[in-house]
Amino acid sequence: MEKLPDIKAFRFKDTSFANLMTKRIFNVLLIATKYDSFMLEDDGRIDEQIFNEYTSLNLNYPPRFTQVYSEDEAIRKISENHYELIIQMPNMDDTDIFSTAKHIKELYPETPFIVLTPFSKEVSKRLSSEDLSGVDYVFSWLGNPDLLLAIIKLIEDSMNVEHDTESVGVQVILLIEDSVRFYSSALPTLFKIVMEASKEFSKEALNEHQQMLRMRGRPKIMLARTFEEAVDIYKKYYNNILGVITDMSYAHGGTKDKLAGYNFVKWMRKQRRFAPVVFTSSEVKNKAYADELGCSFIDKNSKSFPRDLKKQVVNNFGFGDFIIIDPETGNEIMRIRNLKDMQKNIFNIPDASIEYHLSHDHFSRFFYSRAMFPLAEWLKRIAVTDFSSMEEARQIIYDMIIKYRKVKNSGIVATFDKDRFDEFSNFARMGDGSIGGKGRSIAFIDNIIKEHLELNEDNKISVKIPRTVVLCTDIFDEFMETNDLYPIALSEKSDDEILRCFFRAGLPDRLIEDFMVFLDAIDAPIAVRSSSLLEDSHYQPFAGVYSTYMIPLMKDKYDTLGLLSKAIKAVYASVFYKDSKTYMTATQNLIDQEKMAIVIQEAVGTNYEDHFYPTISGVARSLNFYPIGNERPEEGIANIVLGLGKYIVEGGSNLRFSPAHPHNIVQLSSVDLALRDTQRFFYALDTKNIQKEFTTNDGFNLLKLNIKDAEKDGSIKYISSTYDPVDQVIYDGYYDSGRKIISFANVLQHNVFPLAEILQQVLKIGQSEMGRAVEIEFAVDLKDKGEGIFYLLQIRPIVQNKELQIEDLSRIKPEDEILHSNNALGHGVISDVHDIIYVKTKNFNAANNTKIATEIDKLNAEFLEKEKNYILVGPGRWGSSDSWLGIPVKWPQISNAQVLVELTLDNYKIEPSQGTHFFQNLTSFGVGYFSINPFTSNDGLFDEDYLNKQPAVFETDYIRHVQFSNPMVIKINGKKNIGTVLKPEQI
Repeated sequence: MEKLPDIKAFRFKDTSFANLMTKRIFNVLLIATKYDSFMLEDDGRIDEQIFNEYTSLNLNYPPRFTQVYSEDEAIRKISENHYELIIQMPNMDDTDIFSTAKHIKELYPETPFIVLTPFSKEVSKRLSSEDLSGVDYVFSWLGNPDLLLAIIKLIEDSMNVEHDTESVGVQVILLIEDSVRFYSSALPTLFKIVMEASKEFSKEALNEHQQMLRMRGRPKIMLARTFEEAVDIYKKYYNNILGVITDMSYAHGGTKDKLAGYNFVKWMRKQRRFAPVVFTSSEVKNKAYADELGCSFIDKNSKSFPRDLKKQVVNNFGFGDFIIIDPETGNEIMRIRNLKDMQKNIFNIPDASIEYHLSHDHFSRFFYSRAMFPLAEWLKRIAVTDFSSMEEARQIIYDMIIKYRKVKNSGIVATFDKDRFDEFSNFARMGDGSIGGKGRSIAFIDNIIKEHLELNEDNKISVKIPRTVVLCTDIFDEFMETNDLYPIALSEKSDDEILRCFFRAGLPDRLIEDFMVFLDAIDAPIAVRSSSLLEDSHYQPFAGVYSTYMIPLMKDKYDTLGLLSKAIKAVYASVFYKDSKTYMTATQNLIDQEKMAIVIQEAVGTNYEDHFYPTISGVARSLNFYPIGNERPEEGIANIVLGLGKYIVEGGSNLRFSPAHPHNIVQLSSVDLALRDTQRFFYALDTKNIQKEFTTNDGFNLLKLNIKDAEKDGSIKYISSTYDPVDQVIYDGYYDSGRKIISFANVLQHNVFPLAEILQQVLKIGQSEMGRAVEIEFAVDLKDKGEGIFYLLQIRPIVQNKELQIEDLSRIKPEDEILHSNNALGHGVISDVHDIIYVKTKNFNAANNTKIATEIDKLNAEFLEKEKNYILVGPGRWGSSDSWLGIPVKWPQISNAQVLVELTLDNYKIEPSQGTHFFQNLTSFGVGYFSINPFTSNDGLFDEDYLNKQPAVFETDYIRHVQFSNPMVIKINGKKNIGTVLKPEQI
């Protein structure tokens, strides 16, 4: 018997891997706004992921990203430097969005040009009609940081596949798919499967130079988008095809062939009978063709498409469980699922079984499939007869696994370091996944503050973000998988049942120590916020869809830890509530693709005995869609309140002002208005009754207090005015007697705190850095006169549909219109809406608003099912939490409304709902918004008489649904804030 070979010597001999993956992408030109590139590079730490991958492959120069903002700048950069890849995130607002691609491709035809677009119905529609001749691939950005890495690997694989398959037999996985939406989702999943093990192995420290080179042998992934392209790839790499994933319908001979996948596999089987195939299709009936061919099938419409894809690839392409059998009977003895399983069970495998599997190279195949090349190569070179006994074989395999696991788990520095995190820490992350939309926006804000020193020139006033820790999306994945929560989460169970199931599940134990260190470093209550991948992303922000919980600090840290754990689970559960699922359907997203990060923040505010709240909370936008007097749209708008910002989100009374004109406040223009329209209540965190049970209502532990409570706290000294009932005059400032009015007069007009100035700066900088209009959330902790902290809580883009609309809408004859608004939001022409639902104004009574909401919810569900849109008209504020101020619908209950109209009635005058999360969602989906006051000031038109004469499809005591055979035409000029809906017969 020969002596077992020395593993180090073996590695030095095996040098062929050094010749693999020799063509690489070293320089990537990124054409995007600052915010887009920040989102790509910092969210998910793309640079770090690529750096780890390249280090593991023993390459010294990972791709470097060069960012430019225009075509001219891009061409100049390309002429000066060599770029192996160009990626553009075009502004979908541009008329000719692919002109840059065409121009650059003409000049540099050999350089791959990739376009990343946000996913939305509007974008998909535009892509189908655009000239993509200058683009090699279009990808749909879904907020998944793995996509950029997958794009780079796809291009690199295509550059190296010919050489690498020929030289050492590297395997190929072929994906045949023509849908941008689905290959953008499938490719990161595929790359993740083949790279997960190699990513882990990149931490291997034993003889790194030669060891790491072997990892270049991972399977290549190739993408075909037509039948002919697939045939060419298959013929070329016939001996190296590991497996095929194919859509059923794609182009064949230049036209769409609904059975292209079926025909391809039939052809393929004639070439190679046993190559595994997975079919994907959005038509379930196509499963019959997959069954006929003995192939797996995945329904693209499944809520769990990415997980189904991963499962089929793992089970069919050799990445699945290692089944240990009895060689005499063929019976299964046990399953080895992963490396840890192998380590745990290696000594339990019978002699006959281990000899059988070693002699058939099954152990090395197990390691190969997981890209654990050093273990695979080493074992494959040893004959089973080289071992003195099977006991020695077990021990050597065990020792190798232990050595491998120790090394791969060392040298990983978590961003959150419990030994370094203290009260001076600012932003940290736990986990290795994405930080989600909200986490990304906070990181972006933090970056802005650091870059713009002018924001912190005043020593007494600081601009900052609250101390923040983010639980990344991989912790969410682990929580869901470990506790087997997906079957419950994706079921039709009620929100309360889902929440209870999530409470029973356990968070990873390792987080406890980190949480305790975090709790040591803070001295205020904690806000636990959702930060999903899709939340606050471009073109489809999920503002306010998920939950935000606040928890007080307890005397016993372990009690606080318990509350923190519950809050995290409650936010996770909110992903799967009924409203969230409805929202997902309305936005054509897959609920299973949603990943949740959690933002854990030190709350902003002050403790007042048994409750906690900030002096000021607010929302500000860089575009003012309702300019009054000398205000201009580009000067922005802000809405502020005393107490927690939830009061604004829910549509409570707040103070509206333009930061450029803080002295001009309509609500304070008369005594009557000031008494009637200013804030009377506010939200605070209850820090006394802390034993309350968590519920699906994230405000369960908040108190709705009145201004007298704040007066007792002494919190309104600098933000109130005093009403003298004798003289019937309002005096700026706080005086002992008289009713207090939350006017913020000393802040806005007497500069006790430079709020308006800070907002002007932040909005200007935010819009410049993002490259588009922005909305921010903020809070102020006012310490004393001239002293305080301005906290930036969030920033997100205001999405506008800028389809050209230059027609002068003011010249349209009133008799041709159903609706006309001079306070309209949105832009463009919509001509495919046949239905209008309106609340009857005759005998309208706000006491019925809750019933009206229920009726509209049912109608919306019908429109959602039919994938049709409608116009919705009603008095007061849509989505107000106070049913006396308007119809208290939630966004999913009106998700298919194409235009939303808020009426002011003669006896029902309510300010419009600008500033709420609800309102943000409305504008983000390009939904038209009309504010009409036809009864009192002739501001706009609503021809209800015309509608009343039409037959109703559905009618109750409160609402009517009218459907026209021809569509109404909706026209909105966003720059002039004019909107109209034309009668069908005027087309």
